[in-house]
Amino acid sequence: MPRKFNKKKKVHVKQGDEVLIIAGNDKGKRGRVMVVYPLKNKALVEGINMKTHHDKPTQENPQGGRLTREAPIDLSNCMVIDPSTDEPTRVGRKRVEEEGGGRWVRYAKDSGEILDK
Repeated sequence: MPRKFNKKKKVHVKQGDEVLIIAGNDKGKRGRVMVVYPLKNKALVEGINMKTHHDKPTQENPQGGRLTREAPIDLSNCMVIDPSTDEPTRVGRKRVEEEGGGRWVRYAKDSGEILDK
């Protein structure tokens, strides 16, 4: 059944997570997630998928020139690093009961450690 209200996709990666790239030109590299685009199923990872961007001269940058910037990478190519073991792991979701109700948290499938703060 399609979702009625919250149309955002659930993704296994959040901003601030450390991820390992498992496919593509940067396979085997690690980086920190800067931005997640759930509707596009992509993420911007620090130091990964660097592309050359040509800038026109402006008042802030009178020289202009070629700059390298990160480009978004598909989320299927990213695996979250488990903070306890420092190894890549799959991510699951479970409900944690708290005072005043429960909340959904992400956890590492290998170690069972909760990834959300």
